[in-house]
Order: sequence, then C-alpha cells, then structure tokens
Amino acid sequence: MNLRFLWPMLLIGSLASARAAEPTFERVIGPEVPTGPYKHPACMAELDNGDLYLVYYGGADEYATDTSVYGLRRRSGETKWSAPVPIAHDPFRSVGNGVIWQAPDGLVWLFYVVRYGETWSTSRIQFKVSRDRAATWSDASVLSMAEGDMVRGRPIVLNNGDYLLPIYHETGYDPEKVGADSTSLFLRFDPRQRVWTRMGAIRSANGNIQPAVAQLDDGRLVAYCRRGGDYDPKTIGHIVRSESRDGGRTWSPGTDSAFPNPNAAVDFLKLRSGRLFLVYNDSMTGRTPLTVALSSDQDRTWPSRRNLREGQDDFAYPIAFQARDGRIHVVYTSRHRTVVNHAVIDENWILEGR
Repeated sequence: MNLRFLWPMLLIGSLASARAAEPTFERVIGPEVPTGPYKHPACMAELDNGDLYLVYYGGADEYATDTSVYGLRRRSGETKWSAPVPIAHDPFRSVGNGVIWQAPDGLVWLFYVVRYGETWSTSRIQFKVSRDRAATWSDASVLSMAEGDMVRGRPIVLNNGDYLLPIYHETGYDPEKVGADSTSLFLRFDPRQRVWTRMGAIRSANGNIQPAVAQLDDGRLVAYCRRGGDYDPKTIGHIVRSESRDGGRTWSPGTDSAFPNPNAAVDFLKLRSGRLFLVYNDSMTGRTPLTVALSSDQDRTWPSRRNLREGQDDFAYPIAFQARDGRIHVVYTSRHRTVVNHAVIDENWILEGR
C-alpha cells in the first residue's frame, strides 16, 4: 500500500477515536414517586466513597405547607437509585431549596430553606450535618434568622481553606416578582474556629439572587447571579455579574453580563483544568435551551458553547459539580418541576462545540 495514502487514513481514524463522548442523560425520578408531584430544585454531590447523593424538596406544589427535603443515593458502581426519604421537615412551616455538599474533612452539610409566611421573602436558612456520609443527620440548626435569606448553591473552598457559601436575600413578598433591592450575599466559614461570618452584598439595578461563585486566584472571585424582576418575556434580561478582590468580603456593583437570563437559576464553577464552566438557559423568555459554556481565559471570553437540552420543555435550576474522574455532572428539573434529571458531560465535548 502507498504510505502517502495510509498516513492520512490513520490520522483521520485517530482523530475520530479521540472525539469526546456524548453526554449521558438519566431521568432520576418523576411525579410518580409518592412524595408529592413537585420536585424542585435538585442538588447532587459525589461523596468520598464514590456514592452519588441527591436532594430535592417535594410536596403538592411550590407553596404547599407540607413539604420536606428528600434524599436518595446511588451507590458507587451501581445504576439504581434508592427510594427518597425525608431528611428535613418542619411540622409547622414549609421547607425548600436543599443543598448537599461534602467538605474536605468528610463532614456532609445539608443547607435548606424554611418559609415562615406566604412567600419566599419570609424565609430563613437552616442546616444539618452528617458524619456518616448522609446515612444519619444531626438535629436542625439555624444558619441565618434574617427574614428573606435563602440558599441555592453549594459552597466553594477558598485557597486559604475557608468555605464560602453563596446565599441571597429576597424581598418583595410577591410570588411573581423578585424585589429590586434583592441581593446576593455570602457566608464565610472558618473550619478552624467553626464560625460563620456574613459577607458583603451584590447590588444591581433590578435586584439579583442565587449567586454562583468561583475563585480565579487568591483574592479575585467572580459571581454570576440570577436577575431580579418579574417573569414576563423581556429583551433586556441578563445574568448579573460581579467581582470581589478581597476574598468575598466586598463586591462590585452587579452589571449585566453577555448571557441572557429569563429570571432563572444558573451555575458556575472552576474546573480542575483551570477553565470556567457556566450552565444557564440561553434565553430571555423561557427555560429552554439549557446551555453549557467554557472560558479558557479567566472569564474574558466564552467561545465554547453547546446546548445540553433543547425543545419545548422547561430545563430549570441546573446545578453542577466536577467528579473525581473529571466528568461534569449537571442536575436539573423539567416537566414543570416534576422530574429530576441527571446529565454527565465530558469537558472536551463542550470544547468541540466551538
């Protein structure tokens, strides 16, 4: 065989085999599970033994009073999820927005919201901890009693070992509108002193909530936040962006980023490759498509973007983490907040979407 023709064929075959794997998708649970049809939002963590642990809050609907945060597990090496069990409940108030996270010391934290009145603007933040990989839980403790404080995203570990938990303060007492003075905030935890400290707010013209944060270097942090306002279709709705130069103590005024936002949650994290990852709804009018993007230059440009899910559905409240094997896991809800979904993505698959 003529080698001039053989080498191109080998090269093409090598490039084809090197292509990144396509994302995988899993429907974890839906309205048929007897915890009430409403299941939203969901959050997942990989535990240090390889198990995946997922939480969501469930009940009859978003504003039902008889709700619980539920937990379920997929053991390492298995494909089947356990049945959901209630892990946080209040006999007199509604609970919501469960966040699961395992700290570097092995302690598993569950943060969640307790709603004291008719709207989320009356909420407070509570937490529980587990010392046995979410098998059993402590009693509930109060993290913040400030009316309107809520949680949605997982903490990050700062370069000095402190934990930074993104929270937000929602105002307005209106189920159809986020108040213009709503702000993203942060709680910083010193694991040596075991003390939480409240950090500065992100203020923006129309309000912002549900920050997702990443540390770019020792002092600089960037947060992307859900916009405030109502849910009417707009042509001026964007994800709100802010920076901190002092480890999260103070933040620049929130400004509109280049990314659209239909008043919906986003997630943002720094990958082990050094790239930044963003998952969001690439629309100002609806929660579809669900798009993932990468920045390789410290948040200056985002040339690699791909739609993870698209079509006539709602793909809402994504939350992401990078597993030990390097793959990116994204959990989100659909079918009007009744189905919990789980996607696994190869970082290179996003890069191939340039």
